[in-house]
Amino acid sequence: MNLADKVLAVNNDLPIRTDGPVHSGKVRSVYWLTPEDSQRLIKERGYDVAADAPLAIMVISDRISAFDCIWHGEGGMNGVPGKGAALNAISNHWFKLFREQGLADSHILDIPHPFVWIVQKAKPVMIEAICRQYITGSMWRAYSKGERDFCGIELPDDLQKDQKLPELLITPSTKGILKGLPGVPEADDVNITRTDIENNYQAFNFATTEDIDYYEKLLKEGFDVISDELAKLDQIFVDTKFEFGYVTDKAGNKKLIYMDEVGTPDSSRIWDGPSYRDGKVVENSKESFRQLLLNHFPDPDILLNKDRMDEREALAKDNALPEAVLMEVSATYVAIAEKITGKNLNLSGNPKTEIIEILDKEYGLIV
Repeated sequence: MNLADKVLAVNNDLPIRTDGPVHSGKVRSVYWLTPEDSQRLIKERGYDVAADAPLAIMVISDRISAFDCIWHGEGGMNGVPGKGAALNAISNHWFKLFREQGLADSHILDIPHPFVWIVQKAKPVMIEAICRQYITGSMWRAYSKGERDFCGIELPDDLQKDQKLPELLITPSTKGILKGLPGVPEADDVNITRTDIENNYQAFNFATTEDIDYYEKLLKEGFDVISDELAKLDQIFVDTKFEFGYVTDKAGNKKLIYMDEVGTPDSSRIWDGPSYRDGKVVENSKESFRQLLLNHFPDPDILLNKDRMDEREALAKDNALPEAVLMEVSATYVAIAEKITGKNLNLSGNPKTEIIEILDKEYGLIV
């Protein structure tokens, strides 16, 4: 079997029984189950959700996105071997730790296969919550051009690139396009302040203003849990993105939970501790792939400039990356997953066949 066969690149064509279209994101595809199947599984499996909660099967892929584009490699490699399994294993590890330490639940109810989650429908908070412990990336680029105000937080003048910040910063941005909010541009992924959130808490889907405090508490606690655990492995948790939503449990209580993925190399920057102390940044996250792309193409501005999106999409579509590049990314993802979980990552020879078999025999969800 060649490498391309081991990659799960297309994940929206599984014969899972659903009565709606499959929602396919950059990396995951979501299959909303029929009400009958949702109710049956809740009963059979004893999930702590409302009896009529909509459930979905979420299937991860090995696709890799960067700069808002999906990239591919030579020889028909439309993804990175091991990437999907690594992301799910890391997220599962952190979500379990969050629950054990009394932080909050996640949207995941069951993990039938390393590539698959059974999730409950949540009402998302319309914020991508970014926590930053070091100044790097887009924040450093803006800071080096003279910007000092980030989401209403004033930074001092004497910071150096990749330096630890005086405190953990929360720099939220919009998730999706929100219309009619004073001072908030009608665009996806624009920075907002805490005041913006307080003044428009219902537009951001918060139930109460008190929940803004709770969301910030969960942000900081979640960040600290991951940061402390990574420090034990001599890895530095640099920055990360969290997402939240509301669900209702079996008893009818409405609660705020973690959503999407947490503490993964896709949603976070993780640096190697020994290298950092030697004055060198070694990335154990997707940032190394972004840097690789910036160095690979002669005009990096295409990747950084949002006004050149058409050129960027053409670049991703027309350029197959060398196999060695994708295998380097694979090695990074697999190594950090094994380091975090303390277990070997078992890479499937044919993930799609396995998924169909498990969802058929054990869950009765295949048509």
